[in-house]
Amino acid sequence: MTKSGVAMRLHELEHEIMDVVWSQRWTEFSVGDVLCVLQRRREIAYTTVMTTVARLHDKGILERRRDGKRYLYSPRYGRTELLEETARAVLKGLGREAGREALALLVDTASRADAAGLDELERVIERRRRELRR
Repeated sequence: MTKSGVAMRLHELEHEIMDVVWSQRWTEFSVGDVLCVLQRRREIAYTTVMTTVARLHDKGILERRRDGKRYLYSPRYGRTELLEETARAVLKGLGREAGREALALLVDTASRADAAGLDELERVIERRRRELRR
């Protein structure tokens, strides 16, 4: 992703739209599809959804292709993948010194993790070690 971690943060409606996309498990959708789901929850204008979906595309979170006079969108990331990419972008944007502080925070967080969390962290560390050996 080309945006910094701060720019990747989702605003409230962006998050709501992505939650709809992920919960519906859509691989491709139109603005109208999202609008139909959101209108069941609250009153919202087509243009508001269209602008927000376009913003998600501009941020690199959605891909789009033309389908006649409309666009069809598809998610570039699942929920977990987006969180991971956002965290990476934030850490990268912090610089070397802040990166050390972030690592210290990670260690502190890991010290409170349960066994499953520690197992996952161990898998991530081992994967990175294999990458570095190549």
